[in-house]
Amino acid sequence: MKALFHKRRLRRGYTLVELTLAMSVGIVIAAMVMVLMNQQLAFLKIFRAQSFLVTEAPMLNNYITKIVGNADSYRLYGSIADLKAGRPPVTADATVIMLRFKEPNGTFRASVLSFENPNGAGSGLYYRMVNSSGVLADPSWSLSKSPTNIRFFIEGGILRVRVTGPNGEELIYSGAVQL
Repeated sequence: MKALFHKRRLRRGYTLVELTLAMSVGIVIAAMVMVLMNQQLAFLKIFRAQSFLVTEAPMLNNYITKIVGNADSYRLYGSIADLKAGRPPVTADATVIMLRFKEPNGTFRASVLSFENPNGAGSGLYYRMVNSSGVLADPSWSLSKSPTNIRFFIEGGILRVRVTGPNGEELIYSGAVQL
């Protein structure tokens, strides 16, 4: 009876082969999970990189097209400081576009689109109003804070807007004929 008890006692544990097999299966499963996780992280990185192109860029295009398309005339300026100082308009490398709109009563009103960082609020494309006495107001709202750079320029008589996205992507919108 002691021999039988002794045999049962030895059989209660796992053999070295069984432990090795269990650990091998666990390592294979862990490796597959790591591969899947790396693929998911790579997908999220690509998705984040393209989110500007998919969401912000079309919206920005619609805003710029609508605002500039409704203007009766526009002028480009190198910076807000150039506009405020009364410096002459430029045709290239401008961060500011001043738009004039004709009102039904025959008067004009003006507004400004500018790529700037007003009062540390963050770089972005901002919309400003110009009051009836010609004073440029603080930014009313931002069209987008995602781009890292926006430049207005005139090429072949056509207004163009170069937008550089957060991941270095560059888009060029073409707009109205120079007015």
